[in-house]
Amino acid sequence: MTSPERIVVVGASLAGLRAAEALRDEGFAGELTLIGDELYAPYDRPPLSKAVLSGRLTTEHTVLPRLRNIDARWLLGTAAAGLDLGERRVLLDGGRQVPFDRLLVATGTRARSWPAEAGGALHGVHTLRTRDDADRLRGELAAGPRRVLVIGAGFTGGEVASVCRDLGLAVTVTQRSGAPLGSALGGVIGRAALRWYHDAEVDLRLNTTVRALEGDGHGRLRRAVLSDGTVLEAEVAVVAAGALANTEWLTGSGLAADPRGLVCDGVCRALAVDGTPVADVFAAGDVARWPHPLYPGQLLRLDHWDNAVAQARTAAHNMVQAPSDHRTHRPLPAFWSNQFGINLKCVGLPALADQVVVTQGSPEGRCFVAAYGRQGRLIAAVAVDSPRVLDGYAALIEAGAPFPPVLNATDGPEDLNPLDATDEPGGRPTTPVPAGRR
Repeated sequence: MTSPERIVVVGASLAGLRAAEALRDEGFAGELTLIGDELYAPYDRPPLSKAVLSGRLTTEHTVLPRLRNIDARWLLGTAAAGLDLGERRVLLDGGRQVPFDRLLVATGTRARSWPAEAGGALHGVHTLRTRDDADRLRGELAAGPRRVLVIGAGFTGGEVASVCRDLGLAVTVTQRSGAPLGSALGGVIGRAALRWYHDAEVDLRLNTTVRALEGDGHGRLRRAVLSDGTVLEAEVAVVAAGALANTEWLTGSGLAADPRGLVCDGVCRALAVDGTPVADVFAAGDVARWPHPLYPGQLLRLDHWDNAVAQARTAAHNMVQAPSDHRTHRPLPAFWSNQFGINLKCVGLPALADQVVVTQGSPEGRCFVAAYGRQGRLIAAVAVDSPRVLDGYAALIEAGAPFPPVLNATDGPEDLNPLDATDEPGGRPTTPVPAGRR
């Protein structure tokens, strides 16, 4: 494996920046180029749905700290349009080409948008992923709309709804399933989240989708038509319906990439469509799909801050080291969310579980831990307002501990009674909460 003279990183966000820094830490002294489609220097995304929307922080204060001088060429405001593997060139919008010896794909994801034909082009309809998204949405919330509609009760939807209530805004949340967070964290957390939404006086419509968004004669959002026939008046809508990987520029490149992500192996090498590793192309961050040793048979794509940083470092090491010195990317997935005054922290992958059990505390007390198992093995844990206990669970997960775990915790139940992890509350559309109450 010859030492590269030119490394190109496509994606100038968290994973791209941390990979560039790690490349220099690993001793790479050649030409380093970072390409990003946004005009901004790399910034932190988690504060956008929390501190920025609430007005506690401006987007100018979300810029990521630089851990070292990377002596790089920055091509910001420049989107990658294609990849020529044979000639080892990244094709840019406008026709420019950037040659490389080794390439890191760190293009991340984008928010799934609402179809234009169903009202997605109306003024007042938003997604939340970028600095510009946050600035536009913050401006609309600060203007005091009579009602905000949030489409989706996942992590982003819950955080946006929580901020709206903190601002004193009436908010309706639609959720196609029977509980908030149910698809990601299962019925135990879903039932607890129902109480959080109720206590915050959110108008939560379960088992309900949005058929169309409608505007006035000036192209401004005015109402939403729901799947039950209800017409809901709203001036602002936030689409929180998941994310798509930014892989369109890889179409025709020969890499195994689609809207789910770019497939790579355990050492972060991108795979070709025939499943073979491409020696000089690597992937890191939200765009990457890879096999994790703790979750065999799965290709993981994690929209998690910690994973982006860890995978960037793994990829950078492997890009400049001989294959015999490559490291496997295997950090335990971890993420957190704050909503409705509740802190949620998770280790592992609850979505893969077949059983779940409350091991500490009580959901009725808003402070508890739920452990998740799959085929008799502990694979995940979620702590609600008790994040410090998760280190012990993480160690058990990595050790392949049996499920349910034997903890002998002083705040644990007398008997562990595992439940079906896929069981959601059988919710029905809720009665609307009067606007403006807090």
